[in-house]
Amino acid sequence: MNGSEEIAVAGMSAGRSALRMGPAELVQAAAMARRFYLEGKSKIQIAEEFGVSRFKVARVLETALERDLVRIEIRVPAELDAERSDALRARYGLRHAVVVESPAEGEDESPDPENLGEVAADLLGELVTEGDVLGLAWGRSTIHMAAALDRLPPCTVVQLTGVYDAGTAERGSVEAVRRAAQVSGGEAHPIYAPMLLPDPATAAALRSQTGIARAFEYFDKVTVACVSIGSWEPGISTVHDMLSDEERAHYASLGVAAEMSAHLFDAEGRRVGRDLGERCITVEADRLRRIPEVVAIAGGQRKAAAIGAVLRSGLVTSLVTDRAAADYLLTESRPGTHPALDRTDPDGS
Repeated sequence: MNGSEEIAVAGMSAGRSALRMGPAELVQAAAMARRFYLEGKSKIQIAEEFGVSRFKVARVLETALERDLVRIEIRVPAELDAERSDALRARYGLRHAVVVESPAEGEDESPDPENLGEVAADLLGELVTEGDVLGLAWGRSTIHMAAALDRLPPCTVVQLTGVYDAGTAERGSVEAVRRAAQVSGGEAHPIYAPMLLPDPATAAALRSQTGIARAFEYFDKVTVACVSIGSWEPGISTVHDMLSDEERAHYASLGVAAEMSAHLFDAEGRRVGRDLGERCITVEADRLRRIPEVVAIAGGQRKAAAIGAVLRSGLVTSLVTDRAAADYLLTESRPGTHPALDRTDPDGS
């Protein structure tokens, strides 16, 4: 952060702030305050940049003043990087981008540090409203997020993919769905089935089973989804690890660079290997694209290129990541943007 800047935006500590402002609100308030108070931009100019009405800009600035968030310098809690968050949001056309600090070297070398899940839990508490349908896809980061949830409005929670290993369902995404439903007090619709099946016929038979079919019926009703991203290498992509060596080589020959919810993407964000979806228990890509808010949780240098590929696909509207991945994403030569801001704004602004 630049210590010479003249506005402070505070309100969320490493624990849970009494103000209960979510990370996206804090990042957006910081960015708008910087534009208005330091750069001298008008509310109309700010509204055009953020894709909201000037009345919403006025409300954000008023709230910042009323809650004593605007002071002498721009400052967010140490775990949030407001400048990188704002730059990432603008570069990729995202609705929300939240960048958190990366673990100190040697502390956590996993692709998705657990602190991403903690911040994502706060973000979901901010984005989900009463009556929403929350969809959770399989992934270590979504499991960490669900474990960190401590507030969620009443909503229905549905599982969007099968599990990595049916034998660990109770400790994985099924438990994540149950945990989120417990916190919200809403219904849970888990999927007790593997994500990847041996052939399309087996997958089709499972989709027709009562419990799984009931979960699939909710896919078109999902308003907020939470997904993970994997790069095409061992231990970083669930799908990669479930395939045979021959199958991995085949999809690698198609240029696979990233995987999300069993959908494969090349470096430009184009879907490849669509035949794999016929063998998978997962939400279809077209349905994902129709969900108003799709939040991806992914970080680390090993996933950075894969995150960029998925962002270029246009299926993700918001991202929770860390500085290591953000630095790559902000400097790569082919950012590309997607129409996240053209989707329906949840608050109608």
